[in-house]
Amino acid sequence: MTDSNGTAKPTPPTPGPGATPKPGGAPKPGGKPAPPKPHAAKPVPGGTEAHPHPVVVAAASDPAKWGRVDEDGTAWVKTADGEREIGSWQAGDAAEGLAHFGRRFDDLATEVALLEARLAAGADARKTKAAALALAETLPTAAVIGDVDGLAARLQAITEHSDEAAAQAKEEKDRTRHEHTERKEALAAEAEQIAAESTQWKAAGDRLREILDEWKSIRGVDRKVDDALWKRYSKARESFNRRRGAHFAELDRERASAKTRKEELCVQAEALSDSTDWVGTAAVFRDLLAEWKACGRAPREADEALWKRFKGAQDVFFAARNAAANERDAEFEHNADAKAELLSHYENIDPSAGLDAARNALRELQEKWDALGKVPRERMGELEGRLRAIEKRVREAVDQQWRRTDPEAVARAAQFRERVAQFEEQAAKATAAGKKRDAEKALEQAKQWREWAEAAEGAVSNR
Repeated sequence: MTDSNGTAKPTPPTPGPGATPKPGGAPKPGGKPAPPKPHAAKPVPGGTEAHPHPVVVAAASDPAKWGRVDEDGTAWVKTADGEREIGSWQAGDAAEGLAHFGRRFDDLATEVALLEARLAAGADARKTKAAALALAETLPTAAVIGDVDGLAARLQAITEHSDEAAAQAKEEKDRTRHEHTERKEALAAEAEQIAAESTQWKAAGDRLREILDEWKSIRGVDRKVDDALWKRYSKARESFNRRRGAHFAELDRERASAKTRKEELCVQAEALSDSTDWVGTAAVFRDLLAEWKACGRAPREADEALWKRFKGAQDVFFAARNAAANERDAEFEHNADAKAELLSHYENIDPSAGLDAARNALRELQEKWDALGKVPRERMGELEGRLRAIEKRVREAVDQQWRRTDPEAVARAAQFRERVAQFEEQAAKATAAGKKRDAEKALEQAKQWREWAEAAEGAVSNR
């Protein structure tokens, strides 16, 4: 750095990158400036932000290859265009001046290396290019000794590569924007489908919230497009919320109606709980239970309480019916034992020992049987069978006696005999008159009637 007269200012120990020496502050007589220390590069021109990668520090150059400091302190740098005076060094000997201007070059080299690193790492290419151009503009007048032409070439390369990187970044940004736009379009479409079709209210509501969380994480979409997609999602969510609200409002109305009807069913059931019309009331309870199930659910707590009322009334009735059934079963079992004992007493009825006595005994048995009442279904067949056997034995004896004394059968046998006599008489007259054929015919008929008479007489005698 030179003053208005082109004289270099002395530099304090360990100057910062790109810093100029402060006025005054020359070293004490016989002393030397402190050796340079490693340092971080200052922010690059153009306001490029610090990159998250480690700080780049260029390797120290050899300024003697690229310039000189004369004994009078005049400093020169070699470029492709020839030597260029860059300032004057008065703070020490020529070697110290050369080292000073070399360090200033190294600071610039560090800044260039930092820009190269940032460009390679994919940092903002536009800002990197602006910083490179700003540095390139300072090189023709920079008070440094080093490969200035090399730095210029590197800065030119950064500028050119920045354009390529910017194009690639734009392409990547466009691709990302397209992907994110497609993703938001898909989310909006899914939300619209849920709003129009889903009745899985909890799962659908959870999914809409998940869509919202995912939506917030998607960035880089064009604002106008993003606003339009957001309106679609928001409209779908509101539509779903209205439809869900209407569903639960209707459900509340249905449950209130179910509660009212179930209260009425409870009153009916409680009125029937002390009925003794076991068959009829049981049928009514079945109908009430079917209607209860058809009512749907009332609000949960009310539904549970109403069910306890209804079931309690039902249990009272069926407990009483079961108790009555048990009592009836015991009575039927007693009747069955009594009928079995009665049969044992009358099973020795013998019609052959006296038909009238047998008929009287059977009549007594039947009267006592009817007086004893019903028996269990499982014992009915055996007991009825034994009774029917006794009745059959007496009935067959009565029928047999009737057939033996039937006056109509006796009269019918006598009529057959008269017809036999009539045909025999006709045959005799025909024979006397010489009518042989008539006589044979009459005899044939007499024979037939005789067989019938004998059959009739045999039937009466066998009774």
